[in-house]
Amino acid sequence: MTATAPRIHVLDPRLANQIAAGEVVERPSSVTKELIENAIDAGSQRIEVEIEQGGARLIKVRDDGIGIGEQDLPLALARHATSKIGSLEDLEGVSSLGFRGEALASISSVSRLELISNAEEDPRHGWRVVAEGRGMDARVTPAPHPRGTSVGVRDLFFNTPARRKFLRTEKTEFAHVEEAFRRQALSRYDITWVLRHNQKVIHQLPAGHSASARERRIASLLGENFIEHARYIEREVGGLRLSGWVGLPTHSRSQADQQYFFVNGRVVRDRLVAHAVRQAYRDVLFNGRHPVFVLYLELDPDVVDVNVHPTKHEVRFRDGRMVHDFLYSSLHHCLASAKPAESSGDSSGEGVADEANTPGASPQGVASEASAEQPRWQQQGIALTHSPDRHPGAARVRRFMQGYQALHPDHEETLLTPQPNVPSERGSEVREAPLAMPDNDPTAAPPLGFALGQLHGIYILAQNAEGLVLVDMHAAHERIVYERMKTQLAAAKGLDAQPLLVPVSIAASRAEVATAESEQQAISQLGIELDIAGPETLLVRQLPALLAQADPEALVRQMLEELARYGRTHQVEARLHELLSTMACHGSVRANRRLTIDEMNALLRDMERTERSDQCNHGRPTWTQMGLKALDRLFLRGQ
Repeated sequence: MTATAPRIHVLDPRLANQIAAGEVVERPSSVTKELIENAIDAGSQRIEVEIEQGGARLIKVRDDGIGIGEQDLPLALARHATSKIGSLEDLEGVSSLGFRGEALASISSVSRLELISNAEEDPRHGWRVVAEGRGMDARVTPAPHPRGTSVGVRDLFFNTPARRKFLRTEKTEFAHVEEAFRRQALSRYDITWVLRHNQKVIHQLPAGHSASARERRIASLLGENFIEHARYIEREVGGLRLSGWVGLPTHSRSQADQQYFFVNGRVVRDRLVAHAVRQAYRDVLFNGRHPVFVLYLELDPDVVDVNVHPTKHEVRFRDGRMVHDFLYSSLHHCLASAKPAESSGDSSGEGVADEANTPGASPQGVASEASAEQPRWQQQGIALTHSPDRHPGAARVRRFMQGYQALHPDHEETLLTPQPNVPSERGSEVREAPLAMPDNDPTAAPPLGFALGQLHGIYILAQNAEGLVLVDMHAAHERIVYERMKTQLAAAKGLDAQPLLVPVSIAASRAEVATAESEQQAISQLGIELDIAGPETLLVRQLPALLAQADPEALVRQMLEELARYGRTHQVEARLHELLSTMACHGSVRANRRLTIDEMNALLRDMERTERSDQCNHGRPTWTQMGLKALDRLFLRGQ
């Protein structure tokens, strides 16, 4: 018996709306987001959100926006009805948060929804429309209401029990609602926000336009520590403008729960953006940690497509490569300029104090310029690594290391060679006197202050204007050497390449072959020779000399994936830096090395002038500060 093919038919409007609700309405936080976006689009200056039982019982959003007139109210709950776009040209340059015209229809199909609105100043002229999970034949009735709109959503998923079972506990669902509220409150500082849960005020955020008002809001939503450990960034290039706060690497978190990125006021989660941020933090973040940031990207709406996903969390840039490079270079520069000189003081600005103008940059007893002679440790042939010939091209890296020489002429020799105590004529040890803090103006001391001594041959103890400074001397020296090596590698004219004795054949997909063909110039600039040997075969004939021991197939595959997805690849640079990081680690001062006071001060001064010197190459902090107030509390002084 032959089965009869089912006939094609138009879906019932209620069923169509419930299907759409599966995309738009995931949980109470999804409803909250959609209602808040409508309130923002209405030009509201005050938005109040009221939640009961985590949103499962009630979600109510009230605003003072332009409201909806009586004649338009019947269409407010209809699917694909909107006032925000009217043509394809409007869609391609949409600037409003909502534009699909399906959110309210979807929400009303799985809840008991009541919408009251007034587009006039007279509070007696409001109108109400109600829908309870059925077709959009709602009636409009009079209801007094101030100018603006109130939307109440009760008993979410009351008519879809299977979906209601997927809701978590009240605490969990409210945490998601609060996060949705937090994102929207961070997007618009000119709006007053109120959030209540079970009749209790959770957040009450006044509107503010000044920098201090914005920082107070961030501190209220993300905690005081965020602002204390973040740097403000503002940069504009070629129609792209980036502003916001970037967390210092030392203030990272175990999960990516404080990462907020806005494109033209819309909060987004985008792979291209995430990759650019990840690359900027690459060698300053401890393994497994996540950076924190609140960033705002502004660009022409015509060059970004927001009509990618029903939730509108994803966007597509017309020139993704340009956006990626702009984000990476901006954040990379901002993080690179973070030095102890700024970390110990105001972290709200992007500028870095000029080295020549740093008070006390050359303390007494420390030479102001490096000696032009070859370092003594190099003359004596002291090895820089435990296995200096492990990598082809290691000799060139060792030459890079020669460029590092601290302010004190004997600094390198004494860092790499244990120095015994020198007895005096009376048989006692000769000890140097630490440099004293200026009595008349303690702030005239360098940011990391003056060295006092060593602790167990591992830490340098110093005093600055704020109190006690502890420095991990190996971690600090490792970063100094590493940055010098990176600078000299970047200044070198091209990468030394090494042909492979036997070309490595890679079975590739057609997409990978197409990427290799279209990106030949970019690949060759990285010192890699990659030939196309067939429709699904690539041949690696040459690699950078420093990476001759790398796995060619893994390197090429990762490089092609980045080129195809982001238009840029940092795989070669990342692997080169990983090699330099290892060699810098082996060549840096080890624990239990006795340093003189002058040598300690030289290391402190180098830290103050070295980029990213707050962290070692592995993302660990290099120094910490204990203020006088904290020390006083330890000993109950002033209690």
